[in-house]
Amino acid sequence: MAESGETETKRGSVPILIWAGVIAVMAVPVVVAAFSPYLSYRNAVYIIGGFAGIVCLSLMLIQPLLAAGYMPGLRGQAGRRWHRWLGVAIVVCVVLHIVGLYLTSPPDTLDALLLVAPTPFSVYGVTAMWGVVLTAILVFLRRRMGLRYSVWRLIHNALALVVVVATVIHAVQIEGAMGTATKWGLCIAVLVATGVTLVDLRVVKPLLQGWRGERAVRSD
Repeated sequence: MAESGETETKRGSVPILIWAGVIAVMAVPVVVAAFSPYLSYRNAVYIIGGFAGIVCLSLMLIQPLLAAGYMPGLRGQAGRRWHRWLGVAIVVCVVLHIVGLYLTSPPDTLDALLLVAPTPFSVYGVTAMWGVVLTAILVFLRRRMGLRYSVWRLIHNALALVVVVATVIHAVQIEGAMGTATKWGLCIAVLVATGVTLVDLRVVKPLLQGWRGERAVRSD
């Protein structure tokens, strides 16, 4: 009985540890950025726009985990519902990020949007922005477009990969409020979470389903 109780306690602590780990990786870079000396000479609009970008990157860590049903307590329909709501939050963060930068420096922002800015990170930022825009359009117009769900999901996954890779490159090239170590840690975590999820959903599970189907046919 004692061993059974200990086992149940360990099992119950695993979801807590998973959530604590994910939240820590998401939150620590934001907290570190909040105490950055770079903010001392920035105005409020720029700070809001900058933190919108940081929060957007943080949300990209949990997004694929929710979609794949990896987060304890938010599997199935609940996970997908939160995935959609956080998708809306990412769109809002992107809008706030661009508006904040534009109000701070309209010429630099326009140069970035027109892909004529001298800074290389701007190209990746704009690429990620258009990826988010196309993803939002794809989500809202899925039924009207008449795409099969399998095709729609493939396009959605491809756009998600583009957005994540472009956002990570954009972030690591910027010397800003985010701490170097925490920024790299978050970026690596986002890439790993996205890569593992896509491989699992698009490669591993289809192969397993096909293998199980073949076994079922042979057994008949």
